[in-house]
Amino acid sequence: MSDAIPTVDNKVALLILQHPQEQDHVLGTAGLLANALANVRLAVGLSWRNLGHALDKPAEAHDWGVLYLGSTHATAQGPLVAVDRRGEMLPAQQSALSGLAGLVVLDGNWAQAKALWWRNAWLTKLRRFVVVPDGPSLYGNLRKEARPDAVSTLEAVALALSALEADPTVRERLLVPFRELIGRARAAGIQGGKRDRRRRR
Repeated sequence: MSDAIPTVDNKVALLILQHPQEQDHVLGTAGLLANALANVRLAVGLSWRNLGHALDKPAEAHDWGVLYLGSTHATAQGPLVAVDRRGEMLPAQQSALSGLAGLVVLDGNWAQAKALWWRNAWLTKLRRFVVVPDGPSLYGNLRKEARPDAVSTLEAVALALSALEADPTVRERLLVPFRELIGRARAAGIQGGKRDRRRRR
């Protein structure tokens, strides 16, 4: 983390589990989140023994949630929907959202995020949530996603925290540095996370 002053003083903590191959990606957003949030931990690796190990402090799994990667049958009643182990929307949404101490998000491309999910069995003990985007990712054609409804880690977290904090301005404040990143990438001719070599200096 840098010495930048956080723009969001989030009450619901965020734990970012980042795949090692994602940390040097030019269009990655985990670093932006680490700088923008006051209550955040960025852990780079493939596996951790449990939630406390990943957080580097004691934590109770039942107080935490995870942005779920699997298939879901939840209808679009977003931006954040609690689901069960089968991907079905839970009937008591308010209860599932209440008392949440923190949220875990997996950072990497689709294959990398799935690898993190399967390598960390303790994630299955957390409450499961899915983000329901209200539009396509701001990445546009800059970064190819495995699914048409996929969004960046930052966009997913922005939606989730805006719902959990009951503050729609959280999303907009987090999107500011992301829009700046996108603007710089387009100006530099970056495509798919790599600089376009056809472009002249």
